[in-house]
Amino acid sequence: MLDTGLVLYSGAFGLILIGIAGIVLSSHLVRIIFGVALLEAGANLLLLLATWHEGAAAPIIVAGRVPDRMADPVPQALVLTAIVIGVGILALALSLALRVQRAYGTLDMHEVRRRMEQDIAGEAGIDLPSSSHAPAAVQTARQEGGA
Repeated sequence: MLDTGLVLYSGAFGLILIGIAGIVLSSHLVRIIFGVALLEAGANLLLLLATWHEGAAAPIIVAGRVPDRMADPVPQALVLTAIVIGVGILALALSLALRVQRAYGTLDMHEVRRRMEQDIAGEAGIDLPSSSHAPAAVQTARQEGGA
């Protein structure tokens, strides 16, 4: 039979690894944001599991009776705060993704980066070199060198 702690720790590390893989391997902005959300959920679960004790009671004293084993409320409060902050960051990231979609027409980060570079170069009045410019530059250099 599997140990409950082992299963929970495996789930937490699994969420963290899936989140990291989603961030690193995806080029779609929404998938990257969901990878961050999974990473955050795994980290929160890991923090809760680090202070979890079998049979621990809530730290509430009723009628002067103190439980033998009490759960530490500080990590629970920290995780609750982290969840609230994470939801805010997730909402902000999704709203920024919506703005990127409206501005560039895509959520593929490679395409967004290329279009942003073109926009910045256009505003600065600079021509971006590309592979289509290379043959003409080589031909011009050969003509100038041979003349």
